[in-house]
Amino acid sequence: MKNSTKQLTEELLKKEAVTSIEVEPYEEVVIKVGQQETKFTGPAIITINQD
Repeated sequence: MKNSTKQLTEELLKKEAVTSIEVEPYEEVVIKVGQQETKFTGPAIITINQD
């Protein structure tokens, strides 16, 4: 059985070392790590896995 991205994300977020940030529609986001920069517009869920 295939899981949807939504189901996979919900399951992952149950883990202790995983957090998320919800980006609303039309909200602009910039993620910068060192010299690399990524820009996008929501809607989106940013998942942070520190496991």
